Amino acid sequence: MEALLDFTNCHLCPRNCGINRTISVGFCGCGSTLKAARAALHHWEEPCISGTRGSGAVFFSGCTLKCCFCQNHLISQGTLGKELSPKRLGEIFLSLQEQGAHNIDLITATQFLPQILPALDFVKHKLHIPVIYNCGGYEKTETLALLKDYIDIYLPDLKYFDSSLSWRYSKAKNYFEIASEAIPYMIEQTGELRYDAQGILQKGVIIRHMVLPGGKEDSIQLLHWIKENLPKGKYLLSLLSQYTPFYKSRDYPEINRRITTYEYTKVLDTAISLGLTQGFMQEKSSAKEEYTPPFDLEGI
Repeated sequence: MEALLDFTNCHLCPRNCGINRTISVGFCGCGSTLKAARAALHHWEEPCISGTRGSGAVFFSGCTLKCCFCQNHLISQGTLGKELSPKRLGEIFLSLQEQGAHNIDLITATQFLPQILPALDFVKHKLHIPVIYNCGGYEKTETLALLKDYIDIYLPDLKYFDSSLSWRYSKAKNYFEIASEAIPYMIEQTGELRYDAQGILQKGVIIRHMVLPGGKEDSIQLLHWIKENLPKGKYLLSLLSQYTPFYKSRDYPEINRRITTYEYTKVLDTAISLGLTQGFMQEKSSAKEEYTPPFDLEGI
């Protein structure tokens, strides 16, 4: 397992690119130096995550997916970010806790686990709020196994069922194959959903699915898979209507628009009919650019 943390032959993510990231960059666009673009209280996660004080969100640079509609593309596909040491990252975690954060929200962190885990080790005796792994769902179970003693809550996307869609929009032909193994593993690792007295999640998994323009049938297939394969009552489902045509969406005419009320309602109605009612839905008006924070190196 520890070999996964070796930057000289990187196999942290399902790309298994094997790049020596000490001298070059991997598929994720990152070398071996930790980079992040923002660390601040964030109020736009699910209510049981953001609560009243906000989530302590740390946005890391780079990504193992290449989503053409990424709302965080300035950091996920670009070079924006500031270099940090693991010690400094640990100090940032403690600062967010001091600011009142309900949790530490690690956003797109896989490519930097060799530094993030030592940062958590550095502060674990002082950190008393949950740690969240906020990811695209495209994760190796071997890598997730390394997180067992570090992560309290998983917040994965489940983006696609159809491999032709995952290849076209995220350059990941095996997306569902990987995510459909990763998410059950996350649920097994975290166990039962657990909340504090204020209703803030302390342990568990929230599965996010964002309905895409023209993608309601794929969404419905995913919902049927969830119903048939995941243990009832041991996860929350968050159905997102917030799709906004960001980044390179204009190059894909079929998704260069917001979703319709009809599209989202059909998916939501399916979830209800399947009994997938433990979780969250969004109002159609949630498709706003304000969900993207300014990547101005705040808190870094």
